[in-house]
Amino acid sequence: MREILDDIDRWRSDGKKVAVARVVKIEGSGPRDPGAAMAVNEDGEVAGSVSGGCVEGAVVSEALAIIGENAPGRMVTFGYSDDEAFAVGLTCGGIIRLYIEQLDW
Repeated sequence: MREILDDIDRWRSDGKKVAVARVVKIEGSGPRDPGAAMAVNEDGEVAGSVSGGCVEGAVVSEALAIIGENAPGRMVTFGYSDDEAFAVGLTCGGIIRLYIEQLDW
């Protein structure tokens, strides 16, 4: 999480809305440990990683939806048996559970 704080501070200083995704649980094999974080600003800029690249595109889409809807945070799950997760490249065989929330919602 520390590696994304400078980007978050810069974006917020520029008046941009920001959402943060955090790995909260891994079942089986997963690319990143719980606590891994990624920030997305309203322009789609990204800092950090929650999966080493395999589901980041889908996480950006979820984060932008939360920002656009001014919605509360939500839990999202990606797993090997999930068709959508497979389509975005999660082939490690595990399940990743992420919590994505907008800062200052």
